[in-house]
Amino acid sequence: MKDAVLLLAYGGPDSLDDIPAYLLDIRGGRATPQALIDEISHRYAAIGGCSPLLRITRSVAAQLQERIAAPVYVGMRHWTPWIKDAVAQMAADGVTRATVICMAPHYSSLSIGAYRKRLDEALAQLDRSLEITFVESWHTQPDYLNAVAANVRATLERYPAEARADVLTIFTAHSLPESILARGEPYDRQLRETATLLAEKLALPADRWTFSYQSAAKTGVPWLGPQIEDFIVELAQRGRKKLVVAPIGFIADHVEVLYDIDVGVQQIAQAHGVRVERPLMLNDSPAMVTILAALATEALRTNAPV
Repeated sequence: MKDAVLLLAYGGPDSLDDIPAYLLDIRGGRATPQALIDEISHRYAAIGGCSPLLRITRSVAAQLQERIAAPVYVGMRHWTPWIKDAVAQMAADGVTRATVICMAPHYSSLSIGAYRKRLDEALAQLDRSLEITFVESWHTQPDYLNAVAANVRATLERYPAEARADVLTIFTAHSLPESILARGEPYDRQLRETATLLAEKLALPADRWTFSYQSAAKTGVPWLGPQIEDFIVELAQRGRKKLVVAPIGFIADHVEVLYDIDVGVQQIAQAHGVRVERPLMLNDSPAMVTILAALATEALRTNAPV
């Protein structure tokens, strides 16, 4: 039995020239309007021309491999290295059992389910079986909660001690279409559970924290809200002008953090006299490696042959 770990992440273009092909994959082969290509290109140009997500994920994988003494592979859902190529490489390397972990803690069929679909398609192309343990969610994993709480606490401390009672912490995550609620999916519930547990760890009273969504797409259907941009304007009108915006649905820097929060949200906040501070993401920190090592070790232990 040869064990391995496969880390799955969303993927991002390597350069601005890759954006049309990247969007084509995200849109399932449907043609992308030029206006959308231009908008996404603008966002990536504002963060340096590409996403750091692959670099971060590979760094995490290298550190995790040293920690658990088992090979760790990386597969991206919407860009290279593709999930199918990572699966093929595992098979070629003689891996017989793999623990698969998505670099996102909360489950929905549109996020984690889509990773699983790509994985199953890749497995179906193999000429031999590969035993898979798929970690569907890890939104209450203790090391994850402790690490995020530590980063949020450090961010709160950027405000003077005498002002912290006036600071509102807003936990955020990527919005999805409201239709997932009618299907009974756990995404919204898991996110709010994570936010509640973090608030407890931070000893935040009910009037000093809340939850909001971000990064909703313009698809013509209702998406989960409230949206952070509108919420900040509302808060400003109510006199709440000291905020910590903490993305908890993301663990690494990507365009939704580096642009949607650091550029888009900051522009709106500054226009309304609101101060916004954002915690560091976990990225490839030792804390992130500890989280993944715990998840992988538990999965391997639980599924070990007897």
